[in-house]
Amino acid sequence: MAPLIVLITVTLAVRVAGMAGARRLRPWPVALRAGLAAMFVLTGTAHFVGMRAELIRMVPSALPRPDLLVSLSGVLELAGAAGLLVRRTAPLAAACLTLLLVALFPANVYAAVEHITTAPEDALLPRTLMQLLFLAATSTVAVSYRRNAPGGQTAAPSPLSAIGPARGPARSMEHRPTP
Repeated sequence: MAPLIVLITVTLAVRVAGMAGARRLRPWPVALRAGLAAMFVLTGTAHFVGMRAELIRMVPSALPRPDLLVSLSGVLELAGAAGLLVRRTAPLAAACLTLLLVALFPANVYAAVEHITTAPEDALLPRTLMQLLFLAATSTVAVSYRRNAPGGQTAAPSPLSAIGPARGPARSMEHRPTP
């Protein structure tokens, strides 16, 4: 529950700061980036202090070296948090964190089914709902920054860009007037 509280609190605080005059903090995606960064600092740090033993127990027994996997996922969460704070890397960081959330979800299911923890929010339904919210937040950041890149171009080419333009009719060079 703490990650959800941090995500909401920091996102709203940054949004309020934006509305109070900090123009760079005004857009929702910026506030959401800050909230996600704070949340992933919290969860990434927990992989090394505080909840490490519990997180190691959450790794399904079929996977080797649970301690190493927990450390690796913690480092990835902290790196993703740092990436969210830089506008240029935010879309990639958000996309990578989206994939990481998907990859780690089986550990959440395993923990819920095996009753690794007993907190009410650790039951399968609340865990799933929170995970969906986190996925929606990371996906929103990834998509919003791709759409709002400078010059109206996407921040990175889409795999579908080879198929054709994303919006509007195709314009070929032969239809442009010559100078």
